[in-house]
Amino acid sequence: MKAHDGMYIDGEWRPATGPDLIEVVNPADEQVIGRVPAGTAEDVDIAVRAARAALPAWAATAPAERAARLAALRDVLAARKDEIAETVTAELGSPLKFSQNVHAALPVAVAASYAELAVTHSFEEKVGNSTVHQEPIGVVGAITPWNYPLHQIVAKVAPALAAGCTVVLKPAEDTPLVAQLFAEAVHEAGVPAGVFNLVTGLGPVAGQALAEHPDVDLVSFTGSTAVGRRIGATAGAALKKVALELGGKSANVILPSADLAKAVNVGVANVMSNSGQTCSAWTRMLVHTEQYDEAVELAAAAAAKYGERIGPVVSAKQQARVRGYIEKGVAEGARLVAGGPESPRDQGYFVAPTVFADVTPDMTIAQEEIFGPVLSVLRYEDEEDALRIANGTVYGLAGAVWAGDESEAVAFARRMDTGQVDINGGRFNPLAPFGGYKQSGVGRELGSHGLAEYLQTKSLQF
Repeated sequence: MKAHDGMYIDGEWRPATGPDLIEVVNPADEQVIGRVPAGTAEDVDIAVRAARAALPAWAATAPAERAARLAALRDVLAARKDEIAETVTAELGSPLKFSQNVHAALPVAVAASYAELAVTHSFEEKVGNSTVHQEPIGVVGAITPWNYPLHQIVAKVAPALAAGCTVVLKPAEDTPLVAQLFAEAVHEAGVPAGVFNLVTGLGPVAGQALAEHPDVDLVSFTGSTAVGRRIGATAGAALKKVALELGGKSANVILPSADLAKAVNVGVANVMSNSGQTCSAWTRMLVHTEQYDEAVELAAAAAAKYGERIGPVVSAKQQARVRGYIEKGVAEGARLVAGGPESPRDQGYFVAPTVFADVTPDMTIAQEEIFGPVLSVLRYEDEEDALRIANGTVYGLAGAVWAGDESEAVAFARRMDTGQVDINGGRFNPLAPFGGYKQSGVGRELGSHGLAEYLQTKSLQF
């Protein structure tokens, strides 16, 4: 798609207030594929004022009408799925098939779920002599990441619109083209002017201005824990609600009774998916000491198959970050059994699929989020040791447990300090709540729990 040279505000594309542009680079060949405006605090203010002006009418709109607009949005996204996939592949570097099956398809499913929830959710209930109303929280500032750019946009905007909120979106600067495409889809779906607004720009400028704007009632952010802390502090100064989906260092626990080969192969595939740029990726594989050597061999062989199958990471900055972690792992004594810090190609921001063995729980690569195709394999002595290691980071976003008996896996999963656990390779469910414990965030996305983040409660006593 051709990049717009303005912001989508109050139902139309408007010139930016400043002259600066952000170059969008294809990470596979390092070529500039577009330029978008670098929004200013003034652009954010104009967008927020448009959202505030549109709020009363949209909040008063019947849920059935909000559902109809979301259903129309679903249909537009489905009709433009090929363009979406090609755009994500161009600016993120994801292989086209993955872009088609995940980056383009998942947002359609999420939009569809909120088109349904807008009319099936009960916005009112009787509690004794009270009638309890759920009302839209107001103007939402949505700040989204680059790793699943359209999914994260829809996961915030769709429930906000279903709740009756209005939105100002600041997408990641690395992947703004699909956000512009989404704005076109919103317009085509007939969402009223001002209900959805888009400001492209840099996080420290446009993102900060959005987070601290006094007329924004909720800031919904997905990204790093470090940035989440800053946004939380900014919003907290104004006693403003936040929803934060942050980092992860998820454990893939393979109990001795599990099908080892299947658990290892699926675990490696999970880490390599989207070039490792998934906050919920199972980047720590925990294996019983008696099965450890076999698991390491299996993991190394599985990773080797991904050499030509995964795309680049998103940017030169991200490539340097991931390679730095690999070098840190080697320096701290972990053993490379696949991949390494050297780039596997002469052009593009590629990182070799990497597997470390002999990783101890205190190593940097076992504690910090790398956000690249890097797996650490750790050994444990018994179930209590496995649980201690699994829960032994500041994160708690996701995880997995494998066992021959499903009840054994469930019993272990219930003791994990994490927001979502896949049992024996359970499929991702876009209706289930997604979010973390500890420093992995505050609040939940997706399904009815995601809708609840955009609602506030009023009780009337009779």
